[in-house]
Amino acid sequence: MSIVRTALPLILLTSVLTGCAGLQKTDWPTCAALGGVVGAGLGATESASWAGGGALFVGGMAAAYCWVHGDGDEDGDGVPDSRDKCPHTPKGVQVDVNGCPPPPPVPVVEEVVVVKEETIVIRDVHFQFNSSKLTAADEAKLETIATRLKKEAPSARLSVTGHTDSVGRDTYNQKLSERRAHSVVDYLIHEGVPRASFVSVKGAGESQPVADNKTADGRAMNRRTEIKIER
Repeated sequence: MSIVRTALPLILLTSVLTGCAGLQKTDWPTCAALGGVVGAGLGATESASWAGGGALFVGGMAAAYCWVHGDGDEDGDGVPDSRDKCPHTPKGVQVDVNGCPPPPPVPVVEEVVVVKEETIVIRDVHFQFNSSKLTAADEAKLETIATRLKKEAPSARLSVTGHTDSVGRDTYNQKLSERRAHSVVDYLIHEGVPRASFVSVKGAGESQPVADNKTADGRAMNRRTEIKIER
């Protein structure tokens, strides 16, 4: 029985101190309270009069041990200093299990795709019959195109080509397509598109059809003016 009474206090005291070592320094009141309870119990094994002294002695020892050997959290991020790989983290910053703020998100860079070459096909500008003169309706339609082309200037290079259907002689259609291309360019310049933006103005006559010239709809599609934009 005497061996048990001698060994039991040592076992309990060791258990209390080991448990306190795993706590933080700021938990010393908890260590003191736990030590006081254990100390009172140890004192009571001797006699009731020893309970108070045992509580004070073991409680004080446990509190001191907790303070000296306990694990602190200096920056208050919830991660003990012994495991905190990023000490002095600013207050309020969320941290991971190692006490470090998460890496900043990788910025998403959206690639701007610039179309190097584009062709505007103007099919509903019909000119006056057998003429290169624009009608009032034609000019209204070209105003919208002029507004867009002014935004492209001065970096864009513009090439304008006139086309006709196959009705009439080849030589006549060639000259007519040239005149109509120049009429479109003259109007666009009048509307504010820089003259220097136009690098080429020509006619292709009936040589480059995009539809069947045997039908009225096909011929209408072939009578067109194309504006090629090179950026």
